[in-house]
Amino acid sequence: MAKKDTEQNDSTEEVKNTPEFADEYVDIKDLPGVGATIASKLKGAGYQDVIALATANPMVVSEVCEIGEPTARKIISEAREAAKMNFLSGLEFEDKRKQVQRISTGSQAFDILLGGGVETQSITECYGEFGSGKSQLAFQLAVNVQLPKEKGGLDGHAIWIDTEGTFRPARIEQLASVKGLDPKEVLNNIKIGRAYSSDHQILLVDKVPELVNKDPKIKLIVVDSMMALFRAEYVGRGTLADRQQKINVILHNLQRLADRYNLAVYMTNQVMARPDMMFGDPTAPVGGHIIGHVATYRIYLRKGKKGLRVAKLVDSPSLPEGEVTFQIGTDGITDAEEEGKKSK
Repeated sequence: MAKKDTEQNDSTEEVKNTPEFADEYVDIKDLPGVGATIASKLKGAGYQDVIALATANPMVVSEVCEIGEPTARKIISEAREAAKMNFLSGLEFEDKRKQVQRISTGSQAFDILLGGGVETQSITECYGEFGSGKSQLAFQLAVNVQLPKEKGGLDGHAIWIDTEGTFRPARIEQLASVKGLDPKEVLNNIKIGRAYSSDHQILLVDKVPELVNKDPKIKLIVVDSMMALFRAEYVGRGTLADRQQKINVILHNLQRLADRYNLAVYMTNQVMARPDMMFGDPTAPVGGHIIGHVATYRIYLRKGKKGLRVAKLVDSPSLPEGEVTFQIGTDGITDAEEEGKKSK
């Protein structure tokens, strides 16, 4: 027990000493103009630390905490000053990018396509038809993130937001056994939140900082799937604006979490048919341009020949488009045996 506590403290110290998290643990009640009463309201609304407050919207803070908007703006300004949210030089930003880590997909070819694996401080979106392997990749990442760094993991834990009831403990345990990990321990290191509505989904994302503060080893958030509940609840063109606004909020919240805690966000997305397309693949991801603009990496999965899967990198800020083949079996995601590594 003592050893476990020591490991937890070491992990916490490691997070606190990282430059981007240096001011995160300053208590918000110590900010000028806050005090115990307002701090209690802020924390009750989910603003647990200075970084959360510094990146908040003044109008939202004013409404949920029942304080005047000028007061909210002043408090947020003080939080931003305390968090040292200033411009960085290109060299400073390059140094910050050195903190980025990657989680292996299980396939070397797939990892190469992504520049080394699924990246922290980023949102990776995977879309495709049912059975294309989106959720299987999520299962694999939730296990692989717990591997040591030398084996393609981050020695970390995961959060899984399930909107379709697709999480299966048996699959996690199966993949953990293949990797030589303790299945029960791996399962225990994944926190699952079952979302039953789009508002519930947003609430679960808002609760992530609380979970990470309790367990600094969390390095992966899985959202499977991002759009399922929104598609079910917002039907018709008249609801499109409200739907897109909520999607925009949840996506930017996820990106802030990725930046704050240096973790990876992996989300699956559904597709729709485009009958107006005369040539090419008529499938397209749902969610409109908002998801396309916010997602750092967009991957299109489809079924290939002889049971293989094809992953196409559709968009990336630094990598060229390309595609690779891989396979999904009892042992999880691996390189395609027939074609081996392939990158176009």
